[in-house]
Amino acid sequence: MTKLSSSNVDDGYEYEEEYIKNARGMKLFTCRWLPANATPIKALVFMCHGYAVECSVTMRGTGVRLAQAGYAVYGIDYEGHGKSGGLRGYVPSFDVLLGDCDAYFTAVVVANQSPQLPRFLLGESMGGAVALLLHRARPSYWAGAVLVAPMCKITEEMKPHPAVIKVLEAVTRFIPTWKVVPTRNVIGAAYRTQAKRDEIRRNPYCYKGRPRLKTAHELLRASLHVESEVLTQVTLPFLVVHGGGDRVTDPSVSQLLCREAPSTDKTLKLYPGMWHALTSGELPENIDKVFFDIIAWLDHRSGPPARDD
Repeated sequence: MTKLSSSNVDDGYEYEEEYIKNARGMKLFTCRWLPANATPIKALVFMCHGYAVECSVTMRGTGVRLAQAGYAVYGIDYEGHGKSGGLRGYVPSFDVLLGDCDAYFTAVVVANQSPQLPRFLLGESMGGAVALLLHRARPSYWAGAVLVAPMCKITEEMKPHPAVIKVLEAVTRFIPTWKVVPTRNVIGAAYRTQAKRDEIRRNPYCYKGRPRLKTAHELLRASLHVESEVLTQVTLPFLVVHGGGDRVTDPSVSQLLCREAPSTDKTLKLYPGMWHALTSGELPENIDKVFFDIIAWLDHRSGPPARDD
């Protein structure tokens, strides 16, 4: 393992990075934001990032804000994403991706040695589907989930034409890594501010090529599975935050999730006019509003920090 750390105590948090190896021997990048000055930790939050992005830069704002609010926040870059190993932008198997996340997150819980601390999932976009599927793999393990514009269904605007999908599915088994899937300008559709669009385009750890055949197939398969089977099986407490103007993931399916899920603790915050990247690509005042709602929801379910008597 390679471990790097930096201290931002004056800003109310500490940041650390670490490389781990998964069961396949591949090097994966992990990072964490912790409350500074021995501040009691309210809960553990495990971040699941979206397709083609990563944790340490793209989701830094989420890690910093939650750590400043008293949460220990952990993230992992999936295979083929960010600073982790693997072919760039390639998701050979959504099930394998889930296994990597589950193994790392549960290892963190064991190493933390604070079983009384609640543990939450926080998934953005594709990471929302990851969070829901992790919950279904361990239905009683998680205290709750925050789903930010979750990929429960890809909007028709962002999907290739059905005829194109059929052709691509037929050739995926032969050339799975081929970067050929036609798609809209996701960066332009997801991030409202030009500054964030420029940051993503400059970020060498964000994949900006066309989706690879197998990747597109796995994302479509996962979203269809979530939409058709998982929505009616979500039993944990959850908060969904979604922009009413989202052109990447469908806000109406977030509404369907809240209607269909058997969970008795479910909240939907739909923000009229906001875009897809609610926690990083919106206007500053909108980002503040979204984080106010997220932290308030977490605080209500975390309770006061446990005391060691």
